[in-house]
Amino acid sequence: MKTIDDLVQDGVAGKRIFVRADLNVPLDGTTITDDGRIRAVAPTIAKLAEAGAKVIVASHLGRPKGAPDPAFSLAPAARRLGELLGKDVAFATDTVGASAQETVAGLTDGQVAVLENLRFNAGETSKDDAERGAFADQLAALADLYVGDGFGAVHRKHASVYDLPARLPHAAGDLIAAEVTVLKKLTEDVKRPYAVVLGGAKVSDKLGVIDHLLEKADRILIGGGMAYTFLKAQGHEVGISLLQEDQIPAVKDYMKRAEERGVEFVLPVDVLVSADFPDLKTKAPANPTVVAADAIPADQEGLDIGPKTRELYAAKLKDAATVFWNGPMGVFEHPDYANGTKAVAQGLLDSAAFTVVGGGDSAAAVRLLGFDENAFGHISTGGGASLEYLEGKTLPGLAALED
Repeated sequence: MKTIDDLVQDGVAGKRIFVRADLNVPLDGTTITDDGRIRAVAPTIAKLAEAGAKVIVASHLGRPKGAPDPAFSLAPAARRLGELLGKDVAFATDTVGASAQETVAGLTDGQVAVLENLRFNAGETSKDDAERGAFADQLAALADLYVGDGFGAVHRKHASVYDLPARLPHAAGDLIAAEVTVLKKLTEDVKRPYAVVLGGAKVSDKLGVIDHLLEKADRILIGGGMAYTFLKAQGHEVGISLLQEDQIPAVKDYMKRAEERGVEFVLPVDVLVSADFPDLKTKAPANPTVVAADAIPADQEGLDIGPKTRELYAAKLKDAATVFWNGPMGVFEHPDYANGTKAVAQGLLDSAAFTVVGGGDSAAAVRLLGFDENAFGHISTGGGASLEYLEGKTLPGLAALED
C-alpha cells in the first residue's frame, strides 16, 4: 500500500487531504482522560501540514445513534490536537453540511481542520451499501486525497474507513503502517518463546484470538474477569465473580487443544476477592482478601490476580522473546486491584522480549499506572482491530488501502 511519504514525494502542497484518524478518546464530560490516540496520530497530521497540505481530520467518538449528540462531540479532541500541534485547529460543527464545507473552503496551505463526529450521520455505520456509499460521496467531495490512519477503526466496514478510499487516491498513514509492521511480527516468523497475556472482562471477546493463537503461541496467560470462566471450567467455585457459563464448553475445548499441541495454558493460582465491587470514583479503600484460585468463597467476587500469580506470570514472561498483551488483570482503575495489571506491565519491561501492548484498556492502564510508554516495543491504538488481525481476519479498512 502507498504511504504518506509517497504522497509527500509526489507533492501535496495546496491539496485537500482527508485523514481518517481515531480520536475516539475517553471523556469525563468535556475533559479528555486519556489522549493517547490523539498523540499517536498527531505526527501524521503534522507531516502533511508541514508539507503544505490542507488537512481535514475526521473520526468517530463513542456510539451516538446516527444523529448529533453533544455528549459525543469531537470539540475537546480538536482542541487537544491543536495543543499538540502547536497551532490553531479549525472545527466544523457538522460532518458534510454547511459548516464542514465552509471550514474546508477556508483552509490555507498547512492548516488543519477537524470535522464533527462522523457517527452523527447514519450513513457512516449503515449496513446498507447505498446509504453508506452516499455518505462517502459527500465526504469525498471535501477532499482530493485520502489518508487512512485510524487503526482502531480498520476492522469496521464504515463509510469513512471502507467506502471513501475507493473514491479518492489513497495512502496509509504512518500510524497504520507502524501497526501493520508490528502485527506481522506477531504472526509471521515470530521469535520464540512467544507468550500471550489475555485479560479483560469477557472470555467471549477473546475466543477468536485464543483459537488462532493456539496455532502460534508457546504459552497463554489468562487473567481479568475472563479467568473465572476458565476456573469454573476446571470445576472450581468462583463465587459471584464474572462468569460466562455458556462459554464453558468452548473454554474446555481450548484447554484440551492447548494440552494436545503443547501450548502452556497458565491460569491464576490465587486471586483478590471482595463481597463488594470497589467505588471507582472515590477510590475508597476496598480491603480485599487473598484466596487460592480454587477456594473462592461463594459470596465473594474475584477482582484481581493475587501475589503468587503475579510472581508466576512475571516468571513466564521473563524468558520470552515475543510478548503480546491485551486486557487488564483486574479492576486496575482502583489502586487496591491494580497490582496484577502493574505486575504484567512490569513483566513486559523486565523481559528482553519484543513487547506489544494491544491497545484498549491495556494501553490505558499503562498510562494510568505511570509507566513509560516508550519503554515498550509498541503500544497499539486499536484493541479490537489488533485482535481481529491476530485472528487472521481481513480488516476492511486495511483492504481498502491496498493498491
